[in-house]
This record gives sequence, C-alpha cells and structure tokens, in this order.
Amino acid sequence: MKAHLGIRLLLVDDEPHILQFLELGLINEGFDIRTAPDGLSALEIAAEFKPHVAILDIMMPGMDGFEVCRVLRDEEPDIAVIMLTAKDEVDDRVKGLSLGADDYMVKPFSFEELLARIQARLRNRFPGLLGEVRCGPFRIDGRRKEIRFRDSVLELSPTEYELLQYMVINHGLVLSKPMILDKVWGYDFGGEENIVEVYIRSLREKLGDKEHRIIRTLRGAGYRVDLL
Repeated sequence: MKAHLGIRLLLVDDEPHILQFLELGLINEGFDIRTAPDGLSALEIAAEFKPHVAILDIMMPGMDGFEVCRVLRDEEPDIAVIMLTAKDEVDDRVKGLSLGADDYMVKPFSFEELLARIQARLRNRFPGLLGEVRCGPFRIDGRRKEIRFRDSVLELSPTEYELLQYMVINHGLVLSKPMILDKVWGYDFGGEENIVEVYIRSLREKLGDKEHRIIRTLRGAGYRVDLL
C-alpha cells in the first residue's frame, strides 16, 4: 500500500455502485481518491485536487467522458486518462485516444487489470512516484531509467527502455503493433510497423530469450511478456 501513498486518482461515473466499488478498492491500495458523478463536477474537483490519473466513464448525462477528457487534457496536460465504456467500439477508442486518453477499458473489467493499467500510466507519466517496480525477474527503476533482469542491468537504448518497460508493466496482456507504436513511438509516428519487430528482436537478444519464452509472438495479434 505504501507505494501508492500521495498518488491522487479522480473517479468519474454516474453509476454509484461502480464508484463505490472502485473507491473502496483503490483506497485499500493506498491511493488518495476523489469521486464525481458527472462531468461538470469532475472538472471542478480536478481544478482543486490536481489528480495524477482520471478514470472517466464515457456515457454520462450532460457532459460525456469525451468532453471531460478534452477539457482535462487542455487544463492539466500531465494528467493520465483512462476511459471506461460499456461497449467495445473501435470508433469510441479512436475518438478517446485522439482527444488525449492514455488507455481504454471495456466494462465489465477486473479490479486487478484496472490497477495494473493505473500503475502502467503512472509509470509512463510520473515515473518517480512508484519508485522501483518489481515484476517477476524484472526490476524497473523509473528514476534512473534502468531495468534489471535477474539482477543484471540491461544495456538499453532509450527506445528499448520505453518498449521493455511498457511490455513488462503490461505483462500477460497481448499488445498489438499499433498499440506499441502509439505508446512507445507516439500516435503521430509515420514510420513502418516493422520497426517493432526490429526492437523486439534486439530485446530478445539482450534477454537471452532465444526460444521466445519471455517475449512471445502471437500470430496476427501481437506480443505478450510472460514472467518466468
């Protein structure tokens, strides 16, 4: 719990039972929580509370999550935004990401997955808040921009560091090439998707992962890190 002390989360949803469920779980993890039942209240709270992460439901009366995301991104450029929706629509994901959302989750979801995604967003935007993160044989030190594997420091380029950090923090999840390009290279990257394969190959060599047991390739889907 101590790892999350001082980290501020804003939860925005018009369904009271969802707010209560998330609030209780995240308070138990040590986060400082504020909740809002609608978009206007969320913006008022955010202006004073200055959250590190906002978790926004899309479908709300009045000001929807998309508009809240747009305003938050304009007023609080450092905030990380995770959007929630009851439907898995590609157009919604594209719209949310284009407005500055960092992540997107479809209801129903597990609390453990939400927690992992919050930690991933914090690691990307506020690397000093979590200190050192341990994931199986990996230790990620965001302050030193350093990753240890089985107690040995990996010699990584800045892009290799960002890629491996992203994949390890999201271990167990299948990450497609477009997802990786968006998170590591940026949504406006104009190069070829094959650049991901080049960096994956380099990381496997540095990890001694000849049999691809750590960074797995899932044909037609993407890549997944498995912690051994």
